[in-house]
Amino acid sequence: MSKTLEERKAAAETRIFKAVFPNTTNHYDTLFGGTALQLMDEVAFICATRFSRQKVVTVSSDRVDFKKPIPSGTLVELVANVHKVGKTSIVVSVEIFVEEMYSEKREQAVHGTFTMVAVDDEKNPVAVC
Repeated sequence: MSKTLEERKAAAETRIFKAVFPNTTNHYDTLFGGTALQLMDEVAFICATRFSRQKVVTVSSDRVDFKKPIPSGTLVELVANVHKVGKTSIVVSVEIFVEEMYSEKREQAVHGTFTMVAVDDEKNPVAVC
């Protein structure tokens, strides 16, 4: 029995946890923006792949808002969800939440969207199944 689009979207939700260590921070002792973008692109790729079960590539990162700094010595959770499905594209919404290691304080730090496109072996766009 095949799943509905909404069931496939829900099943594709992807969560990854990381610890923020000094080797990933800048001179302000906060996570490099580029490192955050790399992590977001990775979780968006995994989410889109889980949704489509096809080869996908990133074609754009849309608005990314850095709302809070992410200090060294914290934990981050990246949460990716399929937001929209086009003919060949999948728009994935990604949030980063920052958590203190030794308390239950947690808040959203970053939000962005990434557009992924399904491709064939020659890297040509193909329909998302």
